[in-house]
Amino acid sequence: MADTLLLWPVILPLAGAALAAAFHAQPHLQRAVALLVMTLTLGSSVLILQTVMTGEILTKTFGNWMPPFGIVFVADRFGAAMVVISSLLALCALVFSVADLRQRQVRSGFYPLFLGLMIGVNGAFLTGDIFNLYVWFEVMLIATLGLITLDRTRAQIDGAIKYAILNLFSTILFLMAVGLLYGATGTLNMADLARVLPETSSSAALTLSAMMFLLAFGIKAGFFPMFFWLPASYHTASIIVSAVFAGLLTKVGIYALFRVFTLLFEIDNGMLKPLFGLFAAGTMLFGVFGAAVQWDVRRILSFHIISQIGYIVLGLAIATPLAMAAAVFYIIHHIVVKANLFFIAGAIHRATGSFDLRKSGGLLKSSPMLAVLFAIPALSLAGIPPLSGFWAKFMVIDASFQGEAAWLAVLALFVGLLTIFSMSKIWIEAFWKKAPNSLRVRPVPVAMLVPIAGLGIITLAIGFNPEPLVAFSNLAATSMSNPTEFVGAFLDMTATAGVTP
Repeated sequence: MADTLLLWPVILPLAGAALAAAFHAQPHLQRAVALLVMTLTLGSSVLILQTVMTGEILTKTFGNWMPPFGIVFVADRFGAAMVVISSLLALCALVFSVADLRQRQVRSGFYPLFLGLMIGVNGAFLTGDIFNLYVWFEVMLIATLGLITLDRTRAQIDGAIKYAILNLFSTILFLMAVGLLYGATGTLNMADLARVLPETSSSAALTLSAMMFLLAFGIKAGFFPMFFWLPASYHTASIIVSAVFAGLLTKVGIYALFRVFTLLFEIDNGMLKPLFGLFAAGTMLFGVFGAAVQWDVRRILSFHIISQIGYIVLGLAIATPLAMAAAVFYIIHHIVVKANLFFIAGAIHRATGSFDLRKSGGLLKSSPMLAVLFAIPALSLAGIPPLSGFWAKFMVIDASFQGEAAWLAVLALFVGLLTIFSMSKIWIEAFWKKAPNSLRVRPVPVAMLVPIAGLGIITLAIGFNPEPLVAFSNLAATSMSNPTEFVGAFLDMTATAGVTP
């Protein structure tokens, strides 16, 4: 069991997707399979996280091929935490789907596609091979396009086309970067690359490879100026799909960005730090200004995904251990909060029949529980103490000041104020103002409120007791800043097998 532990977050969704497809005519069985599979996946991912918390790095090779020649799965603190939080979010989405998913969406393949998405997400977090990271991104892309077009509406197809075009361009850049990197080093294993690259002389091929990785992951993460696909496509999908996309898809791009530019390329060399600073600033500003002029709650939240990605990219722009720790903390906080806000957008739609805030109102009186549940992630996103978003922003801004990037810290504070404006806009329009005379407010099902409340409790728990997550983020950041343990796990494997790397 211990020897195969790393495989379960991928094998379980794979088996679940196959079973769900086999039960295509029985929606209740598909739902039961998906819920069971994601519960087991969450359990296995928690076991992985518990194992690596001691500092141990888990590795698993395939086909008895030792690295750097074979495919390998690797889990350190950062990767294991991402698998845990992604599995938790997926389970919450499946609970939410009990009340929100329609029969035609089930018949269109929601459950197999959803589990297929989780295969790609967890595979990307666990792979120790740069080429197989590309493969897992492709698995995600296929499942994502199917999920976006579940209802086969004109808007969804239009959104899927925009999503596909830019992400396929990103994929081409990614693959070309991998080819250049392999040509310069002769290896694709990440730990081996971290060992070989410092001994490899600088070249135009390596520089071009780094720039291509930056652009490819920047597109997938959705930061300035490559974010336009995100607000053009996320709001067209069903709200369950949008919530999972909001929480996970851009974070996989961010994870890959942090993994490559801490393990393989040195940020302090050349123009990388100034570039990351420019990307972070532009992403924060354009995202928050885009949100300010929207009235569709999904589009507001989609632009705020972009804005908050800017805060995370600050970790690479400052590139200190404190900044890296702030980024890890921010990623975990943001996955929980942003997905929860999309779930609440779905609840608002169920209650009012519209995502347009101008057609909503009266929810504070008709659904006070939903109002409270909205206030928690909304205030957290805006950085109001003592919620998780306050600590996340505090860590990022503190790291910016200490890293002699005061202008980025001031900009982050300014963007935080504009975020308060957007969240206040949703509160006033959907909850505070009187409901239009033509609006008949409907009750929100318990199955919607349960995952919203669960994620809200996590937000409160982090906010009132941030020390454990801060300590974990510092440990994860230390490992990223000094990848000796990561490379050491690879060397231990090759030494045990009698292979000279």
